[in-house]
Amino acid sequence: PAPSRTGRTQRIVLTLCLLLPLLAAGCATTPTGRRQLKLVSPQKMQQMGDKAYVDIKKETPEVENEAIQDYVRCVCTSVTSALPGRSRTKEWEITVFSKDDAINAFALPGGNIGVYTGLLDVAETPDQLAAVVSHEVAHVRLEHANARISANYATQIGVSLVGAVLGGGEEGNEQLYSLLGLGAQVGVLLPYNRSQESEADLLGLEYMAAAGFDPEASVALWRNMKEASGEGPSEFLSTHPSKGTRIQTLQKNLPRARKRYKKAQNAGRNPDCRPPDKRE
Repeated sequence: PAPSRTGRTQRIVLTLCLLLPLLAAGCATTPTGRRQLKLVSPQKMQQMGDKAYVDIKKETPEVENEAIQDYVRCVCTSVTSALPGRSRTKEWEITVFSKDDAINAFALPGGNIGVYTGLLDVAETPDQLAAVVSHEVAHVRLEHANARISANYATQIGVSLVGAVLGGGEEGNEQLYSLLGLGAQVGVLLPYNRSQESEADLLGLEYMAAAGFDPEASVALWRNMKEASGEGPSEFLSTHPSKGTRIQTLQKNLPRARKRYKKAQNAGRNPDCRPPDKRE
């Protein structure tokens, strides 16, 4: 006979309880003190980051304008040279991609940074570009890629194990996805990604200030982003905080960043990165 609803619920609880030791063993603390999953080794993450970087470089042409290359590399190296500990001494590879319709940049595990030329129309000053680069580098420093992969991996393990407990039938799978599917997509994964974005915003603010870039530019950057792309989808169903929320959060944390900025300037950190007059 088919198991009762109560019996199925008990089996789900039992399976999730068995999964908890695995998740607990993979918990780690970020530089900002937040707890997150980290189930993948740093070596594996570096391999994945390096491979992705190579693939992107194969598919996307690099900009040929040396003035643009020098400018972007100046900003990027100024940020990475001021990073704490091992991240500062690590060699970072920087590539400027010729794609004017892409307002984007990224940093990958393994020390890889990519900037698209389309971003330079929105990040209008070296300080604004530093805000983007610092944010992306903060994602790497916080190991957010590892956390996302680990969370998805753990979710899939949970779905597979619970599905097996339920017998793998169509009815059981429907019940499983109704219990975990929507909850996992909206109640767990999406807010988790939003928290990562907010965490990278704040750590990135510290990084750009420590490198000698004016943290006030981060607010101007997101105002430009808001003007260029609009407000976007509602925050609840987005993996990123709304641009208005980002601006408010950054403004609240500017006093601390200003102190770090002044300290960097007093220490002689005053990057002289000059935007090119023309782009090809």
